[in-house]
Amino acid sequence: MEKDCIFCKIANGEIPASTVYEDDMFRVILDMSPATKGHALILPKKHMADIFEMDSETAEKAFVLAAKVAKGMKAALNCDGLNIVQNNGEVAGQTVFHFHMHIIPRYEGDGQNINWVPGTSEAEERERVAQQIRSGLN
Repeated sequence: MEKDCIFCKIANGEIPASTVYEDDMFRVILDMSPATKGHALILPKKHMADIFEMDSETAEKAFVLAAKVAKGMKAALNCDGLNIVQNNGEVAGQTVFHFHMHIIPRYEGDGQNINWVPGTSEAEERERVAQQIRSGLN
């Protein structure tokens, strides 16, 4: 746990939150500034700034938990869909540097626009980039 990390304090129960789920590794809370009704955050109890610091076991369990929470939201809130959002680094929109996943229920006409502007690429460039990424995999 990082001494000055707000999400460490919330995940470990030092700061109260509306808890949806908790186990020995994670706490799932409702976001205080929700994009939509039911917007939740999955917070690991162990501090890691972002996905680059995350071990494989925590990553696996986080996504299994995301699926569980998503199914619970669909059943309980009758949402029309949902977004799973996870930002890494300031340039990507991360504002709290403790890994977390947003689970955002979506409702027809909710006014949210969680998208990107599609670009273009040529097959040759895609293959070059794919090779670069393959060379970085461990």
